[in-house]
Amino acid sequence: MIRPAVLCVLAALHIAAIPAATAQSLRCAPRAQVLDLLAGDGDQTRRAIGLTTGASVMELYASASNGRWSLVVTMPTGLSCLVGTGTGFEVELAATSGAPT
Repeated sequence: MIRPAVLCVLAALHIAAIPAATAQSLRCAPRAQVLDLLAGDGDQTRRAIGLTTGASVMELYASASNGRWSLVVTMPTGLSCLVGTGTGFEVELAATSGAPT
């Protein structure tokens, strides 16, 4: 199981290095179209959000009913790209010690 925070960090590192021309090789579309796709694919809803160093917005969507997840990055231009998808999404409770795990 991959923790949502780990996915967010990996996505931020990955997207920060993507030039604009490469975005065309990813599954990219206007944001509304990508969100419609996720809503229809197992009722995925946003579970995490963060900013990348390149001023893009990274979002993790997941379904509570079937465990499917999708990682979406939206560029400052409004173009959203589906960076990764998978199964087995679970939410872990934070450690009570306050130390990162």
